[in-house]
Amino acid sequence: MVLAMLNLNDLFFFVKVVEHKGFAPASRQLAIPKSTLSKRVAELEKHLGLRLIHRTSRRFVLTETGADFYRHAAAALIEAETAENIVRGRLAEPSGTVRIAASVPTAQLWLATLLPELSQAFPRIRVELDVTDRFVDLVQEGIDIALRDHFAPLPSSDLVQRRIMVQPLWLVASRAYLQQQGEPESPQALGAHQGLLASMRAPAWSLTRQDGETVEVAPLARFVANESHVLLGAATAGLGIACLPAKLCGTALKAKTLVRVLPEWIGGSVTTTLLMPHRRGQLPAVRTLADFLVEGIGK
Repeated sequence: MVLAMLNLNDLFFFVKVVEHKGFAPASRQLAIPKSTLSKRVAELEKHLGLRLIHRTSRRFVLTETGADFYRHAAAALIEAETAENIVRGRLAEPSGTVRIAASVPTAQLWLATLLPELSQAFPRIRVELDVTDRFVDLVQEGIDIALRDHFAPLPSSDLVQRRIMVQPLWLVASRAYLQQQGEPESPQALGAHQGLLASMRAPAWSLTRQDGETVEVAPLARFVANESHVLLGAATAGLGIACLPAKLCGTALKAKTLVRVLPEWIGGSVTTTLLMPHRRGQLPAVRTLADFLVEGIGK
């Protein structure tokens, strides 16, 4: 049988080339000469008797059969890796390097506490954290786990998506500000108040009440910052009213350095999602770290 004679290494090289969208980027990530990868994929195509990839100087395109073959090859590698893990013992202590990408607010609010706890609980796991607010290509950049906060649903992809939590956005201000400017009694009254905004491209807040009523209001743009902790600090300093995730401002609300404004209204919600490439998500260290973060952040 043809499939029984396939070289598992050639499957691995083919999958890596597809995941990295080309021979050159796969060569850089694997530290294997580009010529070697090209030769191994060519041998695989010769063995199968058909072309899997259309090669040109500028384009890298899978054939229709190549796309189908890739899905099954990737699944076969996962099964092979799982079989090896079973042989080595599933209960073995998780170990190895896990690379995480997270935004600045997520790193400050959650990971600064959780990752040291994880390192103490699993000393053989080495964590590499990349704190960035830019969009990260997990497969291309070799990231094992990404934590993303988003207001709209994430687009469908081949990544594993685990929703951790959904937070409402609350209007908050300092007592000093409200004593000086007065507390708004309706959403419309926010138009006369100083607003602490995340972007001038979105100068209005879309508010929703428990009964489903919605209203859009535009406060006076007193302060603009695209980082939540900066807005939190500005609100605490009495500069105006901010619309922030509930858990971000929870400590300040308990300490009464901030109070909720129009508590029957929310400014939408923000969702925190953990993403992993399918293959890396099967590795014990990655799976352990993912479960740890989902439990710790989702409390």
